[in-house]
Amino acid sequence: MYYLGIDLGGTHMAAGVINDSYEIIARAKQDTVVPCSHEEMTEQLSRVALNALKNAGISVNDLPWIGVGTPGSVNRSTGIVGFAGNLYLKNYELAKRLSERMKCRVIVENDANSAAYGEYMAGAMKGAKSALAITLGTGIGSGIILDGKIYSGCNFAAGEMGHIVIEYNGRLCTCGRRGCWETYASATGLITTTRLFMEKASNKESPIWHLINGDLKKINGRTAFDAMRAGDPLGKEIVDTYIGHLGCGIVNCINTFQPDILCIGGGICNEGETLLKPLRAYVEKEVFSVPGGKATELKVAQLGNDAGIIGAALLGK
Repeated sequence: MYYLGIDLGGTHMAAGVINDSYEIIARAKQDTVVPCSHEEMTEQLSRVALNALKNAGISVNDLPWIGVGTPGSVNRSTGIVGFAGNLYLKNYELAKRLSERMKCRVIVENDANSAAYGEYMAGAMKGAKSALAITLGTGIGSGIILDGKIYSGCNFAAGEMGHIVIEYNGRLCTCGRRGCWETYASATGLITTTRLFMEKASNKESPIWHLINGDLKKINGRTAFDAMRAGDPLGKEIVDTYIGHLGCGIVNCINTFQPDILCIGGGICNEGETLLKPLRAYVEKEVFSVPGGKATELKVAQLGNDAGIIGAALLGK
């Protein structure tokens, strides 16, 4: 049996053909051209799907369904994308239109949920009954798996864990609230924290300043970690603060859902144990625990950018 998943993004869309071992055996990728009409978006999706099938040497007749992971609010039961700002889509009947174009059943899900499902089926959360995936990027994406099923809530928008508040009246978030977790724990949040600490620092000659050649615009998600490794006390202070911000939100997630596994992904996770060891210690200290109970396992996502494709391909399961 073969499956096909499409990961639709605001910049690129990627499709992959999956085998019974949940391995990607063929791929296709192309730029996402937006804004465009619903008809033009359907044509783009069908083109990347057909190219992936061609590369795999199979046809649409070999598929039980096509799965699509897309940003925005998605009504899975109707296959309608209610709103996706980065794609300029509103009330887009994605499943219906693509199904008519491809002559195949189409299942549509939010992209973060699809990625979480990919990790649940074939990655870091495999074997769990309930699990939670957190992606640390420009913002914070998340997907919730409860009793083996994607939880999307009454408005198909559950899992926006980046918008839980960890600091009352804190930093302004793009959602309009203040103090949201993603304004502190995303890669963007880490960059903001680094800049704020450096602006207040009295020593402008420490290693962290040399890393960016004195230019605050050159700060990235690695700057504080690199400075810490270079022995800079300011770098360590920033990293410790970031781990506190990240850990605070993770503890909230664990206390709310009590998942078997919580996995985190994104470029920041490339720090490995430099990040994970103190993060685990923070979570163990702060989480609400049941005496003799099972502790949530904190892991790093395994599938990277393939999670969305694999998860989308397996949505029919």
